[in-house]
Amino acid sequence: MKILAFFIISIFAVILFSSCRSQKPRGYVEDFTDTSGKAHVKYPEPLIQKGDVLSIVVYSEAIDGGVTDAMYNLANAGTAGNSSTQGFLVDQEGNIQYPRIGKIKADGLTKAQLSEEIRKKLTGPLQNPSVLVHLLNFKITMLGEVSKAGPITIPSEKITILEAIGLAGDITIYGKKEDIVILRPTDSTIEHGTIDLSSKTVFESPYYFLRQNDVVLVNPNKNKARLSEQVFNQRLGIAFSLINMIALLYNIFQN
Repeated sequence: MKILAFFIISIFAVILFSSCRSQKPRGYVEDFTDTSGKAHVKYPEPLIQKGDVLSIVVYSEAIDGGVTDAMYNLANAGTAGNSSTQGFLVDQEGNIQYPRIGKIKADGLTKAQLSEEIRKKLTGPLQNPSVLVHLLNFKITMLGEVSKAGPITIPSEKITILEAIGLAGDITIYGKKEDIVILRPTDSTIEHGTIDLSSKTVFESPYYFLRQNDVVLVNPNKNKARLSEQVFNQRLGIAFSLINMIALLYNIFQN
């Protein structure tokens, strides 16, 4: 009986110590070799999407103290996140309803393109008009092995994947830096891709700059699986210890 108990404990010890070997966590952009250098990145102008809420402000050279301009700055009520926000809502047909102009197609345009479309329609009623367009609901969502998961609103309308990771409190020791998944919803599909934060090729990725409504998924690495395995092995060890103790007590009392 004692030999059997020793054999069981030996097997368990081998399993436990082999599972405790952890994977070395990967760092960020590990393969930079020079002490200095430049990485060229291209910033893609975000496209306006259905459901976006836009701030549109019109200025002109009117000499009536801005009274004429004010007639073209009446915003519709939109919704950004969970709170009511003044702005122009891009409806499910991709249009906005603009005061004194009517319906304007906005979906699929950049802010500069929409600004130019509105400016053309206002040239005549207004003297030398200029139009400023901003997104009020530019947000991304961080999920998985980050310190602070959830949606993040970006006032500047421009954010990189590295900045997003920073705003989420960094990736935990159980996150996989080399296989970050980006989900990018479009009108009728969901585009998806991966990005490796441990490589300098991160700057060449089309997902380096995030777009509004992107979802970033940080999957667990092997250490997370090993942690679960270690917890299981610890509980299994306690069970084996109890069995061994009962077996020894039974052997003593039998003798």
